[in-house]
Amino acid sequence: MRLKDKVALITGGSSGIGRETALLFAQEGAAVVVADINEAAKETVKLIEKQGGKAAYIRTDVSKASDCENMVAFAEQTFGKLNIIFNNAGIMHSDDDNAITTEESVWDLTMNINVKGVFFGCKYAIPALRRAGGGSIINTASFVALLGAATPQIAYTASKGAVLSMSRELAVIHARENIRVNALCPGPLRTELLMKFLNTEEKKQRRLVHIPMGRFGEAKEMAFAALYLASDESSYVTGTEFLVDGGITAAYVTPE
Repeated sequence: MRLKDKVALITGGSSGIGRETALLFAQEGAAVVVADINEAAKETVKLIEKQGGKAAYIRTDVSKASDCENMVAFAEQTFGKLNIIFNNAGIMHSDDDNAITTEESVWDLTMNINVKGVFFGCKYAIPALRRAGGGSIINTASFVALLGAATPQIAYTASKGAVLSMSRELAVIHARENIRVNALCPGPLRTELLMKFLNTEEKKQRRLVHIPMGRFGEAKEMAFAALYLASDESSYVTGTEFLVDGGITAAYVTPE
């Protein structure tokens, strides 16, 4: 049990990486708070309880400071402390495109959820982690924080770059407090979020041609990476861009 007696808060826990991570953390002994604006997150809690784990749901809009403050307070009130926060909630808007065609409203919405949501999560979780004697913060960035995306998604790419640089700075600031901060950088995944964006076979192939492994990653593969970063096994790991990307950032591939 790699997370025995730990309490973890996961945002965006209704589906994809969030749900898989919540289930895995619970299997590894953590009590899990699932925070999401989507009520489908209640199903994640039911699945955890069905497998004998401990979990609770709180409705949370991560773009609102008060909601993020409440989710952290809820975690402490419900399970007595907070050891791990996985700031995973994010969007990839279907109208996100290049700088010329992307509307300001799409940019603002993406930044509010993907960047401000991570900032608020850290802002309110760090005092709780201090009270617990330290802990782990995992922020979901992306391989596009390091590479330009072949299929334009300017707001999303910029937001993930912000998450990566924010994670680095927080890691440095809090390193002496036994608080570790890492950015999990997934490659292209077979999740609803990306498949909705890559909504034609042509778009899918344009992304796949760059991946040396020749396939999309699975949400569960990201959950295992998050588990390592959450556990004491990664006690000397902070400030990293933790790439789990099928080799995409290592490759120089000419599109077919």
